[in-house]
Amino acid sequence: MNQKELNLIEHLEELRKRIIVVLIAYLIFFVVAFVFIQDIYQWIIRDFDGKLTVLGPSDILWLYMMLAAVVAIAATIPVFVYQSWRFIVPGLTKEESKIILRMIPGFFLLFIVGIGFGYFVLFPLVLGFLVNLSAGQFETMYTADRYFKFMIHISLPFGFLFEMPLIVLLLTRLGILNPVRLAKARKVSYFILMVVSIAITPPDIVSDFLVIVPLLLLYELSVGISKIVYKKKVATELGMAN
Repeated sequence: MNQKELNLIEHLEELRKRIIVVLIAYLIFFVVAFVFIQDIYQWIIRDFDGKLTVLGPSDILWLYMMLAAVVAIAATIPVFVYQSWRFIVPGLTKEESKIILRMIPGFFLLFIVGIGFGYFVLFPLVLGFLVNLSAGQFETMYTADRYFKFMIHISLPFGFLFEMPLIVLLLTRLGILNPVRLAKARKVSYFILMVVSIAITPPDIVSDFLVIVPLLLLYELSVGISKIVYKKKVATELGMAN
């Protein structure tokens, strides 16, 4: 076995260790969330006008597990980012390592802000629009399973999408991205974001529009952040060269 194969095995072993740590953290957070799941459930439906319906005993368990899984994902984000940092840190400079480490809390905060935006802003708007469509024409009954799947379908993706500005900032600081590349990729990025928005929303143009606009604004914010960071990076490099 040559040196390259040994290095590959070592990297794979290290990756396996990091993945195991993340999975253990996720399971711990899942169990903790499940212990308090009734309190979480009551908090989520506190503003819901009416009662949700379940079609069988197993629906209740599935619903609780689904909610606990979302809470566990949110709580595991810092662990995931930290373990990813530990995995790639041998290939980074000391400065690059510090940059990523300082950003770890930001990934968690942006994930929470993204979910909050989806839950508190978009979810009520989309749900209200759909409810108004059936007002006076249909007897509306919500099953807990479909209600929460609909809510998570809209809210959870924004937790990940709100990471975009910070990821762009990080990649710009590391020299992987720059505002010129982002500007050139604008058309392709817009198309991808539109596809994502259509995929995570109900099949109506209003819901699509309510999701597309924030995503495009996020992209433009990312481009703006990249410009600021890139200018500072270039100025710093020129100062060091002189």
